[in-house]
Amino acid sequence: MKLNVFTTPDEVLKHLADYFVYLANQNIEARSRFAVALSGGNSPKKLYELLASDAYKGQVDWDKVDFFFGDERYVPQTAPESNYLMAKLALFDPLQIPSTHVFAVDTELEPAQAALAYATNIQSYFNGLPARFDLVLLGLGDNAHTASLFPHTPVLHEQASTVKEAFLPEQQVYRITLTAPLINQAQAVAFLVYGQDKAVAVQQILEAERDIEQYPAQLIAPKEGDLQWFLDTAAASELS
Repeated sequence: MKLNVFTTPDEVLKHLADYFVYLANQNIEARSRFAVALSGGNSPKKLYELLASDAYKGQVDWDKVDFFFGDERYVPQTAPESNYLMAKLALFDPLQIPSTHVFAVDTELEPAQAALAYATNIQSYFNGLPARFDLVLLGLGDNAHTASLFPHTPVLHEQASTVKEAFLPEQQVYRITLTAPLINQAQAVAFLVYGQDKAVAVQQILEAERDIEQYPAQLIAPKEGDLQWFLDTAAASELS
């Protein structure tokens, strides 16, 4: 694991964009494809807008990039809360990414069926081999959740590298999420976290005694992949 701490959010975003470009080009050169699982939320949106900007869009052969989602809200793809819609507007449309390169969760299906269908699509993409994304981008909630691995939910104990539905009782909503074992198979995992409101959660994940029920992001620990945290000084301020 490597901690990358920068003074401002803009610096965090720039260095993660550089890391994205580096991994994309490395994988495209090695095997002509780059498979990335995207995160939802406001922080990743700014990253996607940066990647689609004039400064970055020419640095990657986007025709060779395939996009997946680490999790999705169980809402229509046209809903403002949709991770797919956010990525479409911030990244796919500006870069003119073909729809054949975007693997979205089918939220018209029932939650369990949507999860199963997405797991099947991922298995098909990897030709039946263990699904190993080149990069999984993750955020962190102030309650120490990541993807849709929320505190005290059954999905935290899922042992299979797959996709599951997760029901959040407090909000009375479903999410669709990659399981921790599937995320941990990735070649690289990168957390994007900035802001003082995330400082306690960062400290809990990285320094508190292991308690996955309370701090689900502690589950993310790739055995053979590269784990990187991209933080600003505010988000890292509670670390010892």
